[in-house]
Amino acid sequence: MPSKSIKICWMLTCLLAGVDIRNDRMQAKIRDAHNRKVPYMLVIGDKEAAFGQVSLRARSGEDLGAMPSEKFLARASKDIEELS
Repeated sequence: MPSKSIKICWMLTCLLAGVDIRNDRMQAKIRDAHNRKVPYMLVIGDKEAAFGQVSLRARSGEDLGAMPSEKFLARASKDIEELS
């Protein structure tokens, strides 16, 4: 499963990551993540996996679209650095 390999990559860069593999609808998973105040929600479907991308949503609900996983890692690292 591509999402598990991406999770391992992020853990190596000191980002906390989780994978939601429940059989619930996507909207339910997004709502749950929002309620838990997860800063970024990433959707990795077949299309994203084929191109090495992630579809990014911010906690605000804004859909930031698909981007290479490396670009997301750079964005998250920058956000973490600004908070420190």
